[in-house]
Amino acid sequence: MPGVNDGHQDVDIDLAGLFRAIWRRRGRVLLATVAFSGLAFIGASLMSPEFEGEARLLIESRQAEFSGANQAPPQTADSPFDESGISSQVQVLRSADLIKQVAREMKLYELPEFDPTAKPSAVSDVLVMFGIKKNPLDMAPEERVLKEFQKKLQVYQVEKSRVIAVQFTSEDPKLAAAIPNAMAKVFLSLQSGAKLDSNSEASRWLEPEIANLREKVRDAEAKVADYRASSDLLLTGETGGTFATKQLNDISTELARVRGERANAEARAENVRTALASGRAVDTLNDVVASPMIQRLKETESNIQGQIADLSTTLLDGHPRLKGLKSQLQGIRTQILGETKKILGSLENEATVSQLRERQLVAQLNTLKARSAKAGEDEVGLRALEREATAQRQLLETYLARYREATSRSGENAAPADARVISQAVEPTEVSFPKVLPITIVAAFASFLVSCVVIMLSELFSGRALRPVGRRGEEMFDEEPFEVQPAEIQPVPETVTRPVPAQAAPVVAREPIPAAAVAAEPAELEITAPEEDDFSIASVAGHLSADDVRVAISVSPAGDEGSVNAVALARMVAEEGRKIVLIDLTGSACPTGLMTQTADLAGITNLLVGEVPFTETIHADRLSDAHIIPQGDADPLQAMRGIERLQMIIDALSNAYDTVLIECGPADVNAIRRVTRARDTQIIISAPDVDNEEIIDLITGFGEAGFGEIVLMTGTGYPQPGSSGRRAA
Repeated sequence: MPGVNDGHQDVDIDLAGLFRAIWRRRGRVLLATVAFSGLAFIGASLMSPEFEGEARLLIESRQAEFSGANQAPPQTADSPFDESGISSQVQVLRSADLIKQVAREMKLYELPEFDPTAKPSAVSDVLVMFGIKKNPLDMAPEERVLKEFQKKLQVYQVEKSRVIAVQFTSEDPKLAAAIPNAMAKVFLSLQSGAKLDSNSEASRWLEPEIANLREKVRDAEAKVADYRASSDLLLTGETGGTFATKQLNDISTELARVRGERANAEARAENVRTALASGRAVDTLNDVVASPMIQRLKETESNIQGQIADLSTTLLDGHPRLKGLKSQLQGIRTQILGETKKILGSLENEATVSQLRERQLVAQLNTLKARSAKAGEDEVGLRALEREATAQRQLLETYLARYREATSRSGENAAPADARVISQAVEPTEVSFPKVLPITIVAAFASFLVSCVVIMLSELFSGRALRPVGRRGEEMFDEEPFEVQPAEIQPVPETVTRPVPAQAAPVVAREPIPAAAVAAEPAELEITAPEEDDFSIASVAGHLSADDVRVAISVSPAGDEGSVNAVALARMVAEEGRKIVLIDLTGSACPTGLMTQTADLAGITNLLVGEVPFTETIHADRLSDAHIIPQGDADPLQAMRGIERLQMIIDALSNAYDTVLIECGPADVNAIRRVTRARDTQIIISAPDVDNEEIIDLITGFGEAGFGEIVLMTGTGYPQPGSSGRRAA
């Protein structure tokens, strides 16, 4: 605290003096330490010893080993309990009802340890007499035992486990072990009883419900049977079929068969008729050949022809025997022709019969169709009744299954508690309180500290531990202050801190650009700066839409960060209603990964190589109406050989799209010269987090290369539409 204040000399604390004072009074300090530690030792030794017992329970879902047939499989031990469930079980163990039940079973109200106020002391009687203290005997004995029990009880959840520890402190070691075990036993019985009560209540509730449902199912099924009989919807052996439907199906099948027979008979008759009319040999027809009469006549004809052939070798044609044989042959052939006509008549009769049968079947079919239509209308009501009966039957089966399950769990050992004892309390052999040695050590250390503090405070208040500040400190403040000569102050050079007019160069929002660097730009360079020095993506998108920019090349000196902004720019332009396509000429294929579902799509490299047609390289953006020509999977070196075709591709795209955006990544001026030959192409420098010097170098390089207009975009993120850009010379 050196210094001068109102002419009084300052003082400082002498730490060495404080320690010397403590050392001088070391006898007193030692005496106080020994005295207090001795008193603590005597007091701890005189205290009644207390013992602590602990039992541990594991909370888990437990099912009966044998249960009903329809009972669900037992749950795993880890499924039913979370942190809140374990905390709830802890509160159950601390509940007053459980404690009172344990106290009644163990007759704790008879022990003086659990009712110390039953025999109040004289001091307590005096305090009660003057109204300072409430008479403890006004409370019921059970309440006094409960209050004392809760003081000695500690229930907590073991960290990161489903184990609950029950600790109890008592002057009797046997009691300290017996009470936690008794609490665990009562807790398990309460849980098991709660399950049994739940199952019994479920059984009692389900019995009348099941009886009511049985009546409903019986009535519903009776309604279905009555409706089916009254509507003539009797079932056949087939599933879901009625007599009307079965008859309709049978007649339809028979009608198809009769029509087939009629068509067959007519075709056979027409075949015979055609053969007779054309003079064709009828012995080639199946119906004619199959006739036994025709077969016998053909045999006779064959014999006569054989005889004529034999006699022709020895007799002349005019011989009476030959003439007789030839006359017989002619008669046989006449008989064959007549028999053939009979067969034709038989076939025509067969066709006629089939036609008559067909007409009868058609009439029956029409009648059954009308009946089937009426049966279909009746089946609508039948299905409604069947659905009602099915629903009632399913509900009845569900209730029966639950009733059997609840009944099977109503036995004495059918509902085990969702917990089990994993560690029973054993009779403790060591005293939990008081710990004589630790209490003595703490008392000795505390008395030593208090003695030292008292000595230091007495030294400070007496002023013996304060010393005046030395002369050396005063002389330091008497010296004249050091002055800085004006010649030593150097002028601040014109660097990035000097503002630059907005019409001279674009101003980056993070730092202004040096005027000297801007002055080095070519005179013909035109730089587009959005309104109010806003270089956001939305501003650049508004500029492209307002100026109807057809082709723009994006250069991203920052790499993929700039490419991400170029993708956002394309999506923003698409949101403004313009048709835009982005060509990915980056080396990392960042736009392709952002805009397409997969990376293995045909793209610009495939188009330059000539592997795919033009239309297979254009793909829709997955998040907007913009389109993209991805990088592709062709050999980049082979694609660079056809880089001269890129300008033709861009020209073709500019005829189909409002804006063509080429993302080139961190490309230099020489690379951009190879991409486009048009000097009026607009250059967009997407430069988030890029130094001003690098931006100025890029702008200067593009200006020297002859590119007339450059747009700077330094914004990040996906902008909101609505802002627009402005132009500045």
